[in-house]
Amino acid sequence: MSRIGKRPITLPAKVEVQIEGQQISVKGPKGQLSRSLPPLIAVHQEAQTLKVSRVNESRPARQLHGLCRTLVANMVDGVSRGFERRLELVGVGYRASTQGNKLILNVGYSHPVEIPFPPGIQIAVEGNNVIVVSGIDKELVGNTAARIRAVRPPEPYKGKGIRYVGEQVRRKAGKSGKAKK
Repeated sequence: MSRIGKRPITLPAKVEVQIEGQQISVKGPKGQLSRSLPPLIAVHQEAQTLKVSRVNESRPARQLHGLCRTLVANMVDGVSRGFERRLELVGVGYRASTQGNKLILNVGYSHPVEIPFPPGIQIAVEGNNVIVVSGIDKELVGNTAARIRAVRPPEPYKGKGIRYVGEQVRRKAGKSGKAKK
């Protein structure tokens, strides 16, 4: 039995939900999101709560129950509060800036790397080395932050690269020097 799937989702004030068959759309102060749910999952609204249930007790229905409940809860959180991921650049001369709808990274390559923003995502640069990715779609915010991090992931010897704020990078000991003969 899915423990996560059984939990009701409480709707904050100013959040409206429309359920039309398997299509659910959530509208709030920050924007609107919609998603199509699998036919094995049903969503019911009761006053200011949403209940996610499964149509039958088949294995695929049980597998999707908790996932769909979490996806709907993330939609509700996104339109009411939004999500953000923070990345930091570690390295001498590493810096970031925004230009129009592109993020420009100088991270040790011979050329600056340009990453366009997907629609629905805002990217801000604090100082020269902290990137803030924010938006209402948690999946899109996480994927955009992961694409930025993949440009120069942190390396284990000096720790240089792009990392999430608070991420621990396991450091390795380098060579201890030339062996004497």
